[in-house]
Amino acid sequence: MVLGDDAGQFACYSASQLVTANTVYAEVSKILLSTGQWRRLKRDNPRFNLMLGERNRLPFGRLGHEPGLVQLVNYYRGADRLCRKASLVKLIKTSPELSDYCTWFPESYIIYPTNLNTPVALATNGINHLKNNPKTDERDVFLASYHSKKESGEGTVWIAKSSAGAKGAGISISHDANHLLEYIDNQEQVYVIQKYLEKPLLLEPGHRKFDIRSWVLVDHQYNIFLYQEGVLRTSSEPYNSSDLQDMTSHLTNHCIQKEHSLNYGRYEEGNEMFFDEFRLYLLNVHNVTLETTILPQIKQIIKSCLSCIEPAISTKHLSYQSFQLFGFDFMVDENFKVWLIEINGAPACAQKLYPELCQGIVDVAISTVFTMNSSSDSSSAFSSPYSSSPSSTFTTSSCSSPKLRAPLHVGPFTRL
Repeated sequence: MVLGDDAGQFACYSASQLVTANTVYAEVSKILLSTGQWRRLKRDNPRFNLMLGERNRLPFGRLGHEPGLVQLVNYYRGADRLCRKASLVKLIKTSPELSDYCTWFPESYIIYPTNLNTPVALATNGINHLKNNPKTDERDVFLASYHSKKESGEGTVWIAKSSAGAKGAGISISHDANHLLEYIDNQEQVYVIQKYLEKPLLLEPGHRKFDIRSWVLVDHQYNIFLYQEGVLRTSSEPYNSSDLQDMTSHLTNHCIQKEHSLNYGRYEEGNEMFFDEFRLYLLNVHNVTLETTILPQIKQIIKSCLSCIEPAISTKHLSYQSFQLFGFDFMVDENFKVWLIEINGAPACAQKLYPELCQGIVDVAISTVFTMNSSSDSSSAFSSPYSSSPSSTFTTSSCSSPKLRAPLHVGPFTRL
């Protein structure tokens, strides 16, 4: 968005052209425009303050070229290192800060289809192969681990997932390593093979699987905020470890459940259970609390992942600034241990949460950057609540300031 010609008004980059309808950021755009302090610009206007767009189509090259103008965009460039499955596997394996990854991330391997005309290096020397080669196929390392586990009597179920896949598409689950590799070799994109969580915590009634979606907001100063609400995405069918072909038993993705399960919505409306109900369930059925068993693990994993990539993607020292909403997906095993499954860089949101979540994004990530001065002088309309003086103006020079600690609680968000 850019400072408009009308005094005291901000102007926004053309959200209608860059944001898909019915997304979180479309709702954020509506909230901003409804205040009367923001206005939408034509797409080619260079003097904008806020760019709201879709992750893979943002023109980052248009940012930071207007001296004296604060510009903010709703994604961190480079965050795909977390949000693509293969990149996440590589990051977790090669980052010293995440050396304890094996305690909360399933054993995983990056596999390139043999039909890709892409030169890849075979994994031959441990983690160094990932550090030294941009594209490394780990099928040999995977096979060695698979056979070792099979001989020792450990679990032998593995799951293959497209690195860029979504909505449960392109997934295969099997006891047979060769079957998984043949499946991948018939695809046209990089895959990840991951150890399947064979003993998940199950919901009763129905003996059903679930995963947990947590929404995490990173502001322009790289403060990390956890949204207070979370949602369990539940299966409609009983978990059946002997039938790996029934995807409704194993995948809790809404698209899979809604399209293929005759019991969709039987146990929870929309196959969603929110934290208040989950708290009661844990206490009544297992005599444990969400706050002491599961949430501390979730918070630690979130902090570890986001802190690890901060030096590479932070915009604090650039001529523009970023913020981003992430969706962290977790599973819980029968021992109440939390496992990170994947991270979404453009997460969907349960409809009932849209008003609170989107207003929280405005309050945490946007209003803290573009705060109206009480002065009628529109030339200094950007004041920062984190500056040393309440009346100081917020200009691009502030981008190089030290990281400032945000409040511990802002609306429905808690700083981690």
